[in-house]
Order: sequence, then C-alpha cells, then structure tokens
Amino acid sequence: MQEIYLREIEMQQWTEQKLDELLTKPSAALIADIKKIKGDITVLGAGGKMGPSLCILISNAIKEAGIKKRVTAVSRFSDPLAVKLLKNNNVEIIARDLLDIKKLYRLPETENVIYMAGRKFGTAGEEWRTWAMNATLPAFIADKYKKSNIVVFSSGNIYPLVPVIGGGCTEKDAPGPIGDYAMSCLARERAFEYAANTFGTKVFIYRLSFAVDLRYGVLYDIAYKIMNNMPINLGNGVFNCVWQGWANEVAVCALLHCSSPAQIMNITGPEVMPTRAAALKMGEYLGCTPMFEGNEMLTVYLTNPSLAVETFGSPPISAETLLKWQAEWILSGGRVLNKPTHFEERGGCY
Repeated sequence: MQEIYLREIEMQQWTEQKLDELLTKPSAALIADIKKIKGDITVLGAGGKMGPSLCILISNAIKEAGIKKRVTAVSRFSDPLAVKLLKNNNVEIIARDLLDIKKLYRLPETENVIYMAGRKFGTAGEEWRTWAMNATLPAFIADKYKKSNIVVFSSGNIYPLVPVIGGGCTEKDAPGPIGDYAMSCLARERAFEYAANTFGTKVFIYRLSFAVDLRYGVLYDIAYKIMNNMPINLGNGVFNCVWQGWANEVAVCALLHCSSPAQIMNITGPEVMPTRAAALKMGEYLGCTPMFEGNEMLTVYLTNPSLAVETFGSPPISAETLLKWQAEWILSGGRVLNKPTHFEERGGCY
C-alpha cells in the first residue's frame, strides 16, 4: 500500500547526508550577518539535538563569508557520531561537563556565546537534577561570560496555557510556568537577566517551540503514533513548529541583537497547525489512518513569533512542506533519535 502511495505522490528519497546538508547550508542573510559578528563563537551544550547542526552551520557560514573566526563546541559529547561530524567540519571540540564549576571557569574566554545546555525529560522524580542544570548552572555561566554576547536557549513552556483562538503568547505576556521543567527554564532566564541588568551583559533570550529536524520533533511523534496504531491525544488541539535550519540561523544572527536589558523573542513557525488536521494529512502521506483520543481543549501552549519574523524574516520551509518531508524521511528509512517531544503534555510533567 505504501509503495503504491509513494508512486502516486512522487515522494523524494532522503539520505542523512541530504538532511544534514539542508540543515547546515547557510543563507545569504546568515553569511552577511556572520561578517558583522565580532570575535569567535562558542556553543555551550553543543552535544544535544540541535547543537551539532548549529555548529556546522556556523562553520559553513564562516567559510562562505571568506573570513577567519573560530567556532568551539563544548559538551560532554556522549554521541561519537556528533564528535566526528564536528571535527570533520572545522569545529573545535572541548569535552567538558559544565556542571564541574572549576573546569567551567577554565574554559577560554570568547566574545560570543550560544548557550544551549538544559534538561527536560526525566525531570519527574529527579527535579533536583533539572534545577541544577536549568537554574543553578546558568548563574555561573552568566558570571563566567559576563563580558560576552550571550544567546540563551529557553522554551515556550514558560508561558501559561492560553485560549486557542488568541494567536498565542507574545513576549509582552507574563510567564506562567507549569511544573518543575518550565519553572526551571524561567529561572534560567532570570539568571541571565540578572547579568544583563547588573553587569551590562548583552543577552538574547531565545524562547523556542518545536524545532523539526525530521530525525525527531513533534511531526515525527505524530507519525510514529500513526504507524504504530497508537491514539493521538487531541488535548493540545493546535501547535507551532519550525524548520530547525531556520531556527539555528536565528540563533546565530541573534548574536547581533543581544542587549542590556535582555532582548526576548519567541522562535517558532508563524503557522498555527491543528493537531487533528496534521495527523490526517500525515496519515494520507503514510498510507495509514490515524487514531485519536480525547477532545480539543479550549486552551493550549502556543506562542506568537511575529517579532522574530519581523526581525529575521519568515522561515523558508512551510509547515505543510515539513509534514511532507517528515513522511518522506520515514518512508525512506531515515534514522531517528528516539527523543519524543511529549507535545501532548499539559500538566508540566516531563
């Protein structure tokens, strides 16, 4: 059945090399901006889902710009594949547990920092670990790099559940974190805001919602449930998501928008995607019929990225295209990271 459907819609075949090339090919705008960024760039917590492609994207932009600039990736690096990719793409590696504070302070100074370290899943039952990583560590990072420009990865989870029809939270809306993960993310933001207001550190707080890489993400989670005859919970009846390549570009360009007091922006796609409609379309692409449970609630986690779109332009890949690409990746046998987003969670328990 899938083979017949593949022929009907002429889906393209994907390889990991093709995906990585798309994720790490710099746009003309990024190449122009990388020339404006003064000094070297260090990515802290670079071994996670987004970090390796971000570092390689920076390296490629530097090369395309014809300039000299060091990009350094710092992480514990539990994935040898990520280490190999980074080394093969002129990214310097420093293997370091950032929670080892003495070794943290021995890291080289750098003009620009992209801070990605954080902990989400596994929080329930080990809340103390999450608070150590998301709240305690940022205070030391902010002190260590008080003279640097710092882009701080945060989460749309710091906002409360809001009405579906309201267009989502803007940066002017007050936080309302639910659960230890979201509360600790807000604590991370506050630590860097303290540095911005006390030391004059230039900070950009990057509130990300659902980056899509095809190897993981909210669209993969929906597809996985469809293919395994698992019901999709409709409680969160709509969601935002965004192509990870664009999200990474914004993280780099944001170094030019760091400020004191801190600049805050929501980073996600501008389209509001209904969960039911996305699942039905994904089911068409996969040749399977989705199952659902529950009903769409009147409130949802949703952020409004209008400020980011105004500042950095619109993501080049639409949500509709991401749906199709996700199905193509799965039907091409693409590798997956087995790191579910738990997009259906409403009680803040991760």
